[in-house]
Amino acid sequence: MSAPTLPAGDQREARVRGASCPRTAPPREALARALGRNLSAHAFLIGAVLCFSFFSWYPMVRGFLLAFQKTEDGRTTWVGWDNLRTVFADPAIWQAWRGTLLFTGLALVLGFAVPFVIAIVLNEFRHAQAYLRLLVYLPVMLPPVASVLLFKYLYDPGYGLFNTILDALHLPQQQWLQDPDTAMLSVVIAATWMNMGGATLIYLAALQSIPGELYEAAELDGAGVLRKIWHVTIPQTRLILSLLLLMQIVATVQVFTEPFLLTNGAGPEGATTTVVYLIYQYAFNFNNFGAAAALGLLLLVLLAGFSAAYVRLSRTADDA
Repeated sequence: MSAPTLPAGDQREARVRGASCPRTAPPREALARALGRNLSAHAFLIGAVLCFSFFSWYPMVRGFLLAFQKTEDGRTTWVGWDNLRTVFADPAIWQAWRGTLLFTGLALVLGFAVPFVIAIVLNEFRHAQAYLRLLVYLPVMLPPVASVLLFKYLYDPGYGLFNTILDALHLPQQQWLQDPDTAMLSVVIAATWMNMGGATLIYLAALQSIPGELYEAAELDGAGVLRKIWHVTIPQTRLILSLLLLMQIVATVQVFTEPFLLTNGAGPEGATTTVVYLIYQYAFNFNNFGAAAALGLLLLVLLAGFSAAYVRLSRTADDA
């Protein structure tokens, strides 16, 4: 007795179903195939993770541990909060915080407002805008050390360009970097010129995304330039403004390069001493890496807390 056979139509349907449902590979074989297909992608990913781990994660973890340790004669011991007590007992810490907060305040007045004003002016140009964008961004492309040395030449009390201009205007010359009253302002001016290009281009991109109908409606309502900026430009760029404000505060609190190169760090009568420069002193001048790590950890905690509170308040304001 022969086995029953399917009709021709059912046989074709069975063959199609078999072709559309291939045999499932074992999990190990499927994993090997997936790794083979994405071998190059995994290689690049592993390389990036290793580099980030070695140059970012490991120093952060090592610095955190070092904040609670002390190394003498090649022996490392745990000292708990002693490094933080050493930092708080140092009178220089309060002077460093005053200098840091002063730099941050002046940088917000100049470095936050000036790029926004420049972006508004550039947005009004209809010709040569690409050339002007390049001109504004050029200082960012220069090496920071070269830019700082340029300003050190401009601030020179004898032959510097700034005093030459003051002399031509019959105004008294200034000891820009040697006077405690003007040293920090001079550092802020140099830092603003060096770093404003990126913020200006971000502001300009945000301004160009504002619909022109909003300005036309404001003009029909009789709004002038200042009222259009206040009622149209600022509300439409509020997200970018708040984001760059947070980034600038975090960056300016960590300032080091400009005062270190312009005024040798502390400046006249300690006028340009900052927290990061004090960390540098603890580590490389006093050879107290534990205190340097403790002060760095304190700075990290304060900036993280400020950033979290700022984001929370901004989110609350947006929801209101």
